[in-house]
Amino acid sequence: MTQSKITVGILALQGAFMEHKFHLQKAIRHASPGSPLDTTKFEIIEVRTPEQLASADALVIPGGESTAISLIAERTGLLEPLRQFVRVDRKPVWGTCAGLILLSDEASRTKKGGQELIGGLHVRCQRNHFGRQAESFVCNLPLPFVGDDEPTFSAVFIRAPIVEKVLTGADATADVAEGVVRAPKLDVDNYRHAQIEVISSLPPTQGKEAGDIVAVRQGNIFGTSFHPELTPDVRLHGWWLQECVLRGNELRR
Repeated sequence: MTQSKITVGILALQGAFMEHKFHLQKAIRHASPGSPLDTTKFEIIEVRTPEQLASADALVIPGGESTAISLIAERTGLLEPLRQFVRVDRKPVWGTCAGLILLSDEASRTKKGGQELIGGLHVRCQRNHFGRQAESFVCNLPLPFVGDDEPTFSAVFIRAPIVEKVLTGADATADVAEGVVRAPKLDVDNYRHAQIEVISSLPPTQGKEAGDIVAVRQGNIFGTSFHPELTPDVRLHGWWLQECVLRGNELRR
């Protein structure tokens, strides 16, 4: 049985939105015959206005410059509709690198003057954790959540953030620490029910018991520190479409 059309938006204000568009389209084209991705009609659109956002069933927020994306979103009247989309309507959303920062409830190491956050993901994200552009790197990450026998994924980290802390309701009501910005109007009650799933971390470095967290999922929100759109590998895009978008929309019905 063919399902109704699902519209997937890509926030196209700044950053690698075209690369995400190509990867989503490729993941759909290469879907296994008879699979949910194959039997569902998708429309991939670029989102620059509140009207375009309102037409989307799911959204990708790409990597780029998080302060620039938030500033443009604020000036174009998109910031509050984005908060509604993510935090109230709870439609499926995926943020990569800058997108992960914007979706976090808190962010540290922000530029002077701070920045606006969309929020919804109960974590504190540290910007530019690995340093400047020259410290960019690629590493092979296991993807057990995609499939037990899947090969590792070549993850591209460019001025990447990490999840430095999973927040609690107490964190959401405490005073904001110096150098940290917080999304407005956090739903403290939601902290009692939401569960953060850490789905990928880097190997521990010397002196650390655990590696840096680079991929998390909480309900409708999926966030990655790295840029899957900058590799030829579309497995993560296919997984997100099937696991988060299709299944997420089924659960919301």
